This record gives sequence, C-alpha cells and structure tokens, in this order.
Amino acid sequence: MGLTCQSCGRNACRTQWGGRAEHDYTIALAGNPNTGKSTVFNALTGLKQHTGNWPGKTVWLAQGYFQHRDKMFCLVDLPGTYSLFATSADEQVARDFICFGRPDVIVVVTDATCLERNLNLVLQVLEITTRVVVCVNLIDEAQRKGIHVDVPLLAQELGVPALATAARDGEGLPELLDAIYAVATGEVNPNPRLVNYPDEIAAAIDRVAARIGPMLPDGVNARWVALGLLEGDESILATARANAKETQLSVWGKEVSVFAR
Repeated sequence: MGLTCQSCGRNACRTQWGGRAEHDYTIALAGNPNTGKSTVFNALTGLKQHTGNWPGKTVWLAQGYFQHRDKMFCLVDLPGTYSLFATSADEQVARDFICFGRPDVIVVVTDATCLERNLNLVLQVLEITTRVVVCVNLIDEAQRKGIHVDVPLLAQELGVPALATAARDGEGLPELLDAIYAVATGEVNPNPRLVNYPDEIAAAIDRVAARIGPMLPDGVNARWVALGLLEGDESILATARANAKETQLSVWGKEVSVFAR
C-alpha cells in the first residue's frame, strides 16, 4: 500500500494518529541518520507530539506541533535517509513524503562536522522543491573539532536559507523558526541552484520529464521523477497508483509504467 492524497503531506497531519487539524502549514523534517534531526524535532515541538505507523509500512513517524508568531505548524519527523533513491522501507517513506506529500517547507538537517556527505541529500531535495531550509546542526561539535562552516556562503551557494544550530542547547533555533516561517508564508522565495548535468543527461531528463509530466498527479515534480526513472528506480511512480491510470513509457529502451490522472 502506498501513499494516497488522503494519507500524505498536509492530510497526514489532519488524519493520522488522531492529530489536530488546526494548523496552517505542514513542515517535513529530513536528514541523514545521526545529524541530530530528532533533537531538533523535540526542541521545536516539546510535548505536542504523536507517533504512528505509516500506512502500509512498518515505519513509525513522529508528528508534532509548534506555534511561531501568528501561525501553527505541523512538523513531521521523517526517517533518516542518505538518499531519495530509496533502498529500504524507511527511505521510501521519507522519499514519498517529500516527493508526493507536498509539505509547505522541507527542513533538511545536516551535520556540521561532515557537511559534504550530507549535501547529497540537500541537492536531491532541491531538485524537487524550492521551499527548502537547510539546518546546519551540531555546529558546536564542529567548532570543538576546529571545523569552520561559512553558513552565509553556504546559503548563497545553495540559493536557500541556511542556519547554524546546536539543537541540544537551543542555539540557533529562533533563527531557524524565523526561516521556516518566512518560506512557508512566502516572505522569502528561495531560488535554489540545481545540479548541472552533462548535456546528454540533461537532454534525457528534459525528454522524459516532458513525456511523463501530463501523466503525473498535480504538484508532482516531473523532473525529479524523470531522474528517478533514468536511475532505474520505477518505484518512485507507485504512489500515483491510487488516483491514476497506468500507461507505458519507454525510457532508454526499457518499458516502465507511469500513471495518468
């Protein structure tokens, strides 16, 4: 069983686990394992949390709420994942929520002590949506190891807000909340810098995206689905089955199933 329009994104916060519906925005919290993501989640939501089993998966997610200024936010703590090209149930849940759940903002939590490794996931998320905030967590650990992260330069290079935090001590969390609020409400409109692929790959992405775009549910990023297909990951399309009709598309000589609205 995959995600449906009733069980993902904004609707997940309204229907899963007896959660409350009185929120203005849904925020996805993503990141590699061991980046302090759950610490960020706990610091922002406190005791206003629920946990539940994701539909069709033996994967438990935490959902919580926080208020900032005049808005209420539903925060969903996704399973830790190194990549959106899913190889496990945990990674598939994280990928499907990000790709198909249409959260209002995705916060990607990274580890300041090994930032380069974490940026792979950041760049993949930027392929899907512009509504991204990068949380450079464990900045205190990095400083103790003599590692300096130029966070303003990182934000400039990525084209999205980036904030340094030490979530265990609450350092940087007010600024993180401000950034989430600004992106969610449209005060800030990020302009991410996407990966430059070789001409042959870029042309293939464009061709596949043009073919499958009309067949995908509203709001699904055709470019990202095209990337997944070219990587050989047909499972990325499975979530569309609940509200779609199967058709066939040839990608590099191989027949794959896609689903028209």
